[in-house]
Amino acid sequence: MEELVQKETKDIVPKTQKRKLKKRWLILALVVILLAAGVFVMRRMRSRATAMGEISYVEAAAERRDIVNSLTGSGTLQPADSYTVTSLVSGEVLADYFQEGDRVEEDQLLYSIDASQMENSLTQAQRSYENAVKAKYPSADMSGVVSEVYVSSGDTVSNGTKLMKIVGDNNIYIDFLFAYTAASEFYAGQRADIFITGYDGSISGTVTGVSDGTTASSTGAMLTTVRVKAVNPGLATGDSTATAAIGSYSSYGTSPVKISSSSVITAQGSGKLTGFDWLPGDTITSGQRLGTITGDSIDNQIENARISLENTQDNLDNYEVTSPIAGTIIEKYTKAGDNVGAGNNNSSTLCIIYDLSYLEMTLSIDELDISKVSVGQEVQVTADAVEGAVYTGVVTKVSVVGTTSGGTTVYPVTIRIDETDGLLPGMNVDAEIYLSSAEDVLAIPNGALNRGNTVMITADSPSAGNAIEQEAPEGYVYVQVVPGESDDDYIEIRSGLQAGDTVAYLRTTASSEMFMPGMMGGMPGGMGGGMSGGGMPSGGGMPGGMPSGGGMPSGGGMRR
Repeated sequence: MEELVQKETKDIVPKTQKRKLKKRWLILALVVILLAAGVFVMRRMRSRATAMGEISYVEAAAERRDIVNSLTGSGTLQPADSYTVTSLVSGEVLADYFQEGDRVEEDQLLYSIDASQMENSLTQAQRSYENAVKAKYPSADMSGVVSEVYVSSGDTVSNGTKLMKIVGDNNIYIDFLFAYTAASEFYAGQRADIFITGYDGSISGTVTGVSDGTTASSTGAMLTTVRVKAVNPGLATGDSTATAAIGSYSSYGTSPVKISSSSVITAQGSGKLTGFDWLPGDTITSGQRLGTITGDSIDNQIENARISLENTQDNLDNYEVTSPIAGTIIEKYTKAGDNVGAGNNNSSTLCIIYDLSYLEMTLSIDELDISKVSVGQEVQVTADAVEGAVYTGVVTKVSVVGTTSGGTTVYPVTIRIDETDGLLPGMNVDAEIYLSSAEDVLAIPNGALNRGNTVMITADSPSAGNAIEQEAPEGYVYVQVVPGESDDDYIEIRSGLQAGDTVAYLRTTASSEMFMPGMMGGMPGGMGGGMSGGGMPSGGGMPGGMPSGGGMPSGGGMRR
C-alpha cells in the first residue's frame, strides 16, 4: 500500500511541473510578441514622420517688443446708482415738480400728495401727547391765589382727584352808571360807597377807571361809566347787584357784581404726587407747574403718546416725496392729478432715477487669475455701439465671494468708468484689465519656451556659444534662459538670448496628432503609458529631434 502511494506521488509531481513550465513559456511568448509589436509601431511612426513630414519646426527671430499682460472679458454697463421711487401712502397727487430727463438733487421735492386726513390725525396725536405730559406735570390753568389745597406731597392720586382751587383774587368789580357830569368829578383812586342789594349797610370801594365816552339811558339821559373795585366781604356772588355813591353823586339804577374767576385743578393720571408744596394764599401764575405724578402707568401713557405722534409725523412726511439720490429722471410714471396707492403694486411706482455721474460694469474672473487682480488697476473699455472709442476705467472692487459652476469658480470684479461720453447704461462692452507690462524688451513666441526654461535656437545664432549639453536636432542647439513678463503671444527673455538669435519650436500637423496618440494608446498592456516624458527618450528620440520632455513648450503655450 505504501509503495502505491509513493508511486502515485511521483506521477503527480512531474505533471505539476509541466503545467508551470508551459505557463512560463506562454508568458515569455506574449512578452516577445509585445516587444515586437512595440518595435514595429516605433518603426512605423518614424517611417510615417519621415515620409510625410508631419513634424516641422517654426523659426522666429528673438526681437525687442512691448509685452502687455492682461485679462479680458465683457459685461453690461450699469449706472453708478439707481432708485425706483415709490409711494408709501395713498392719495391724489396734488403736484409734481419735474419732467422726465430732468436732473434732480438729493432731497429735492418731487411730488406732493393730498395729506388732509393725515394732518387731522397729526393734530389729534399732538393733543394726546400734550395731555399725557400735562397729566404727569399738572399746572395752573389761570393766574391767581391758591384758595384751597386738597392733597399733600407724597399722596397717591388717581385720575379726577382734586389737587387745589385757584381764584383770580378776592375782589368784586362793578361798573356803575352816573348821570353825565364834568370829567373832573370822577377819578381813579376816588372813594366809593357800595350798597349790595339785599344786604344792610355798605362797603368801601375804590374807583379804578372812568370811561371817556357816554351812553344814553332808556329815557335818553346821558350816562358815564365808572368802574369800582372792592374787597369781597363774602356776601357777593355772581348773581348779586349793587348801587354806589361817589361824592355827591348816586349811581343810576343797579349794576351786576362781577367776582373773580376760579378753577379747581384735578389729577389727569394715576401715581404718586411729588413736589406739591402749596398753601392757601400762595400766589400762582397760569402754566406754573404744581408738582409731578410718578408711576409706570403715567410714564407708559406718555411713551405711547410720543410714539404715536412720531409715527404720525413720519407718515405725514411721506406725503411729500423727495429724491433719495442725485441723478437724472429716466422714467416718470405719475403726474399731478393721478391717484397713487401704498405698497408693492404698480400704482405706487412714481419714477426712476439714475445716477449717471459714472458707469460701472462687472467682470467674472476665473479663480486661476483672480489673485492677479487688485483695486486700482487700469482697465481699457470698448463698446461696439461707440466705434473707435476707447475708455479708461479702474478696478474699484474685487469680491471674495465667488460663484461655482461645473467645477470652476469665478469672482466678480467691479470696474468704474468716469469719462462716459457716448456710453449708456445697458450697453455691452469689452474690458481689458492691465496686470503688468514691459516695454522694449527682448521677446520670443510663447511656444518657443520649453520645460525647464530652455529654448532651441539655430546653431548659427549669436547665443549658440552658450549651448547646454542636451541632444538637439541637426543644425540646432539648446540654451538656458530666464523668462519674464508674458502675454498671449510672446514672452520676455531677460537673459540667455540676444537680438539676432533665431529660435525654433515644433509645429505638429493634425494628421500626426491623430496618428501618434492612437498608436501609443493602443499598445498591448498599455505600453508607452509609463514612459518618461511621454515615452520619448531625453534629447529627442524621434526623427527631427523632439526636445527633452516631449518637446512641448513650457505651459503648453498658454502662459499669460
